[in-house]
Amino acid sequence: MTERTFCKTADEIEKRTSEETACRLDQIGREILGICRDELYFSMRFLDVALSSFVYVMDSGVSPFGTDGYHMYFHPREMGGMYRENRILVNRGYLHMVLHCIFRHIWKAEGVSMKTDSLTAGKEKRFWNLSCDIAAEHIIDGCDLRPVRFSRSLLRRETYRKLELSGHVLNAERVCSLLAEWKLTDKELNMLEEEFRVDDHRYWEKDGQKRPPDQQMQRKWKDIDEKMETDLETFSKEAADKNGDFLGGLRVENRERHDYREFLRKFSVFREELKADPDTFDYGFYSYGMSLYGNMPLIEPLETREEHRIEEFAVVIDTSMSCSGELIRKFLEETYSVLTENESFFQKVNVHIIQCDEKVHQDVKITSGEELEDYMEYFQLYGEGGTDFRPAFEYVEELRQNREFTDLKGMIYFTDGYGIYPEKMPAWRTAFVFLEEDYRDVDVPPWAIKLILSEEDTE
Repeated sequence: MTERTFCKTADEIEKRTSEETACRLDQIGREILGICRDELYFSMRFLDVALSSFVYVMDSGVSPFGTDGYHMYFHPREMGGMYRENRILVNRGYLHMVLHCIFRHIWKAEGVSMKTDSLTAGKEKRFWNLSCDIAAEHIIDGCDLRPVRFSRSLLRRETYRKLELSGHVLNAERVCSLLAEWKLTDKELNMLEEEFRVDDHRYWEKDGQKRPPDQQMQRKWKDIDEKMETDLETFSKEAADKNGDFLGGLRVENRERHDYREFLRKFSVFREELKADPDTFDYGFYSYGMSLYGNMPLIEPLETREEHRIEEFAVVIDTSMSCSGELIRKFLEETYSVLTENESFFQKVNVHIIQCDEKVHQDVKITSGEELEDYMEYFQLYGEGGTDFRPAFEYVEELRQNREFTDLKGMIYFTDGYGIYPEKMPAWRTAFVFLEEDYRDVDVPPWAIKLILSEEDTE
């Protein structure tokens, strides 16, 4: 055998051995993930579809695993070592990645709304990734289930304690907002990242940029978590009790989003407004008349048009101690920005802005955009007592009986939701409105609309 032939044969043997090793490692990795999936399934049956929604792919560049919503990538040696150390760590990692998909962390924007304006551009990405990890780990640590039960460090327990002081569901957006308020040093941020890092987020990006929204994939995961929410609320009550904030997180994620302008259209009426209607204008007849008669068009546009606009409704502000003045002002500013648009109001309107806690303190009648602007400029809060919704409803009914309202379309009641509701359905539509940053899940009467607004809902 010549030296060249020997070298060629050795290379082929090495290549074949390498391929066989890679194939074997791939098979072992898939088996480990399959075992983890099955263990999680037997304890969390409501996750059946979510746990089985991935294609397993070996990737020596990942550390130790990660997902893009379609695939679950794993480093065979790193994951194998973790599995030998403690299989619960791999179970938790698998569930951690599933939660990223359920709550669509992969496709959401970094930084999260106005609440992180204090962050520099370089830190937004780090804070968002950390917030997603904390939100997922908080749910997992709240699960009293054998496959994921693991002791928590002092740093982890203290972080949860501080975050839970807000009293709200700790989704990634809220965690990011709270972390930004803590004014963390680089050392503190590094410690938190090291404590809560579980998976590799490199697949959340494409070509160095945040992965663009995949409507089909997001729709798939939305369908999955809506089914999970229904399952937890109906057939798996016992499972819900053992899974901590899982159900609360699903409710927040699946909450219906609203366009505030479209929502206010529910209180609009249809009538003629003194305004040219270009939709009824026919340029063909107009031009023909001008050419035939010189200065006599055959048709002119109508001088009125029928439109949907707001004419009468009531805005009630809960001024009890549980509602902060800052949030009330924010709600009014958002409502004001919508109502002062030209296409929202008729020229003459009848809007009552009522302040009420356990009794009515103030009623200001607004008949024009100018009066609304003056009200906002000199706005003051009255009240800070207990919360009782009934006086406001009784007061508005008195206004109706006294013909102060002739065609009342509805009432918007801004509140935190904790109070005494009327027993009877009123003669007008009612919406209880919550701002997302102060929202806690409450049950409003079945005849009322529950609307939770985020900042982007009013943009």
